[in-house]
Amino acid sequence: MKCQGTLYGVGLGPGDADLMTVRAHRLLAGATHVAFFRKAGRPGQARRIVEGLLPCAAVELAMEYPVTTEIAVEDPAYNEALSGFYAACVAQLRSLSDAGHDVVILCEGDPFFYGSFMHLYTRLAATHPVQVVPAITGMSGAWTATGRPITWGDDVLTVLMGTLPEATLARHMAQSDALVIMKIGRNIDKVRRALAAAGRLQEAWLVEFATMPGQKVVRLVEAEGRVTPYFSIVLVHGNGRRP
Repeated sequence: MKCQGTLYGVGLGPGDADLMTVRAHRLLAGATHVAFFRKAGRPGQARRIVEGLLPCAAVELAMEYPVTTEIAVEDPAYNEALSGFYAACVAQLRSLSDAGHDVVILCEGDPFFYGSFMHLYTRLAATHPVQVVPAITGMSGAWTATGRPITWGDDVLTVLMGTLPEATLARHMAQSDALVIMKIGRNIDKVRRALAAAGRLQEAWLVEFATMPGQKVVRLVEAEGRVTPYFSIVLVHGNGRRP
């Protein structure tokens, strides 16, 4: 009877392949099966990061989202579509593991930080061998790109999603010392209004494609009318206690 293969959730870091861990690189170099998420018709950001690092004979499994921004996240159809999608992905991964194959699942940033891999992990961990390889988060790459520390001393850092209601964003923004706002894209005007309401707009920075080709770092007030990618990050640096 064959042993089940191990499913590896491998964090790739913020985007620059040089910033992934030695363990991640070792698993990629020896991979026989590689799975990754992507939008239909796109090569996928995770796959782009590992270009040239995979063995030529590696079998690739592209897991294509049925929806991304076409349906609002609060629409029940959104969760229904993604739930079915994750169930289908899990069935494929279980089949590979049951056949004795190890599978490297590519994860942008850190696998346990707002990533799609978590939805696979919770469905697989009880029945199949799963190992998680942590990584530098995308937000760490973003604040490093600004050339300024994100927190000092006793600063409280709050991580927010741009998909949250405007009033909720503004409340948290006003209460925290340092801010990371993720999932920007079409939410940028809402994020900008919430920052203004919290009195933090003048302090905010916009980082696009942190550590990747095409990286852009600008003050948010200088990006009026800018069309920005969904995975951009807005930052407000803390200014707390220091010697």
